[in-house]
Amino acid sequence: MPTVQTTYLGDLRTEATHLQSGTRILTDAPTDNTGKGEAFSPTDLVATALGSCIITTMGIVARRDGIELPTSELSITKVMSKEAPRRISRIEIEIVMGPSDHFTEEYRAKMEHIAHTCPVAISLHPDLEQVVRFEWQEVEKVDA
Repeated sequence: MPTVQTTYLGDLRTEATHLQSGTRILTDAPTDNTGKGEAFSPTDLVATALGSCIITTMGIVARRDGIELPTSELSITKVMSKEAPRRISRIEIEIVMGPSDHFTEEYRAKMEHIAHTCPVAISLHPDLEQVVRFEWQEVEKVDA
């Protein structure tokens, strides 16, 4: 059974519908490749998928460990190769992890390992450089 139904809308734009939920995503060709850049490009979605997979997989493991993953933010930068063929050459992900009393050095190392071994990370071609950096926010200590 299909997971996604994609329709070409013309003018270098598509609409993808996630069949289980009905959620829709528009894509547009990027401005550096004759598009308007008015929506995610397909390659933007690849980079986004990597970041989303990393934090989702971390959340799954944290939940399994009985830990609530705090609100966290990812900044994702996609770098296209300057050489032919046109492809993503590098994805940089900066992850700012919200504070948690559970983030010991050992647990941080566990989460960082997950970032490099999530399903999307290990599905991408090995020539695509993946750079993942973490900033771990500290829990504020309140003096009594």
